[in-house]
Amino acid sequence: MNNEKPSLTIVRRIKAPPARVYAAWTRPELMARWWGPDGGPVLSTEADPRVGGRFRVVFQTLDGETHDCSGEYQEVELDRKLVFTWQWVTLPERQSLVSIRFRPIEEGTELTFTHSQFFDEAARDGHRVGWTGSFEKLEALLAELESAQT
Repeated sequence: MNNEKPSLTIVRRIKAPPARVYAAWTRPELMARWWGPDGGPVLSTEADPRVGGRFRVVFQTLDGETHDCSGEYQEVELDRKLVFTWQWVTLPERQSLVSIRFRPIEEGTELTFTHSQFFDEAARDGHRVGWTGSFEKLEALLAELESAQT
């Protein structure tokens, strides 16, 4: 019997340096500009990116539903790697794990995102949709920040 829990991995090439991509994941004022799967507002963000520190993001989706996720940082390597636990306030017993690597490449950053230890396939598939929407917003934000630099 296979006891391995479902996971998902998304790799994105982003036209921004690793320091800027990392900042978008760890600075609350930047997190507030891209978090969430659609155009709904981010209501609050907190981040203390150090081992044992916590993050929390509360956002609304366009259907009016409020989502509250949080976790604890397990590994923090400035501009290179983040690993943190992930849980929803509504399902605290369903803790999963997020690991992000920021690798410098010629055109910017290769972001390798892995969300693992999902409760089931349905949870994984729902998160795939959410993260895909979030990453589109993240890339748009970083493109905007990059063009502001030039």
